[in-house]
Amino acid sequence: MFGENFKRKYALSDKGISNTKKGTFWTVIVNLVVMGGMGILYLLMERLMLTHTDGATLPKAVFFLTAVAVFVLLSIITHLQQYRATYGLVYGEIKDMRISIAERLRKLPLSFFGKRDLADLTETILSDVNRMEHVWSHVLGYLHGSYISTAIIAVMLGIYDWRLMLACLWGVPVAFTLLFGSRKIAEKNAAASKAAALISSDGMQETIENIREIHATNQEERYLSELYKKIDFHEKSLIHGELSTGIFVNAASVIMRLGVATTILTGASLILSGDITFMTLFMFLLVITRVYAPFDQSLALIAEVFLSEVSAERLMEIHDRDIATGTNEFNPKGHDITFENVSFAYDNAKVLDGVSFTAKEGEITALVGPSGSGKSTCAKLAARLWDITGGKITVGGTDISAVDPETLLTDYSMVFQDVVLFDDTVMENIRLGKHGATDEEVIAAAKAANCDEFVQKLPDGYMTRIGENGAKLSGGERQRISIARALLKNAPILLLDEATASLDVENETKVQSALSRLLAGKTVLVIAHRMRTVEAADKIVVLKDGKVAEEGSPKALKNKEGSLFARMHDLQTQESKWSV
Repeated sequence: MFGENFKRKYALSDKGISNTKKGTFWTVIVNLVVMGGMGILYLLMERLMLTHTDGATLPKAVFFLTAVAVFVLLSIITHLQQYRATYGLVYGEIKDMRISIAERLRKLPLSFFGKRDLADLTETILSDVNRMEHVWSHVLGYLHGSYISTAIIAVMLGIYDWRLMLACLWGVPVAFTLLFGSRKIAEKNAAASKAAALISSDGMQETIENIREIHATNQEERYLSELYKKIDFHEKSLIHGELSTGIFVNAASVIMRLGVATTILTGASLILSGDITFMTLFMFLLVITRVYAPFDQSLALIAEVFLSEVSAERLMEIHDRDIATGTNEFNPKGHDITFENVSFAYDNAKVLDGVSFTAKEGEITALVGPSGSGKSTCAKLAARLWDITGGKITVGGTDISAVDPETLLTDYSMVFQDVVLFDDTVMENIRLGKHGATDEEVIAAAKAANCDEFVQKLPDGYMTRIGENGAKLSGGERQRISIARALLKNAPILLLDEATASLDVENETKVQSALSRLLAGKTVLVIAHRMRTVEAADKIVVLKDGKVAEEGSPKALKNKEGSLFARMHDLQTQESKWSV
């Protein structure tokens, strides 16, 4: 019952399977104990009948009081155990699931995130996990426990009278056959509702992220109108899904409870024919009052079982993705970065094709070329943020594909154009560069990165919170905090991707001054569109159409006849003159 397919179907861990078994076991025990209570009532009624028909005497009251006390005690104990198994243990499973997803996301290559947007991942981590929580705690244990307990009760009733047993329970398999026959419809509706939810979430996120542009272009009415349409579409898809599923659920419940009528009719017929006594029919009527009860909650929530399979599939998609793995040992002989016939494809579209070059330790190697030539891709591959599809990249002679990315990145610092800051203090944002760094070390790095001059003007200095992604700071100030992080980390390899591209002349000068302190003695890989930014480099690697078109010193490439670098340099020089 609880095999590997079941595990994947409901995104359960081995521990989750164990918890589901416990929940199922205690649900069976609870259902049988409750049915035992019906047995006590039946015995009491039977003795009362005998006193009127045969003149028998009632057993002493202490017998029934003891039986009731035992029933109440067993009921309390078993219900508490069931609650613990179906709720208490499941909440621990939910915690483990969220941690497991976070760990998985942490180890996935960046190529995965390029295919999944933020709203989609947020929907998976929050909504999909919440849905699975409800199914694990409210449905699985109850549903499978009800199957087993009803089967046991059916066997016991069949031994007593198979005709009344069939009259009583025929509706259960018919009801569930109808319900599970509608599974395809429910799954289709669930997928449509999930797609509509993602469209709605994307619309909200897009509107919030671009609120300044929307205001600046007076497009508030148009964007809000589009957002309302997406929200309405989501609402309609939910109503349609719940209505269609609700019809089948209620139809199944009605069919199942038709067993009450068939039991009465069959029992009355058998009494008239003299095949059974009234007390036999009374016993089956008592059973009917409880035998359907275990399915009531499961029927009401069966739609969630169907919906959960869509959510479980999305969760398992993350778990099925290949993560970047490797050894935790990284002891390179120096820090030369060497690309050997490297190829890389993104969604079957080749980005790099046979790229080979070496960025030597203690030198600045600049990657230049037209947009889309693969410069930023090379930087990401060099740090194993993505994994190559062909060739080899080594650092100090060590193949980086054999090293765990987190271990590898201890030797890397990165300063990119798009700086990522947290809604925290200046101090903590810089301290990200080196876990456990003292305040003095942080401030020293900040001063070296020319941060101190603007930090001192902030309300609380280094303890000032800077807002989401540094919203309270200018672009140049945010960039200098990023450089301060890199200075604090002081890693032997430095990757710079358009670090000064969006800055004005004054801020660029300050950032370049901070960078000059950062570059000394390191393996530096620079990506830049501005030719004057890379003129101080020791080596230029020119990329075109995912291949190395030429390489050499800036001076040699500028003087080389027909050089692509020289032509790019001349074009930018002419543009600068025209702009002046």
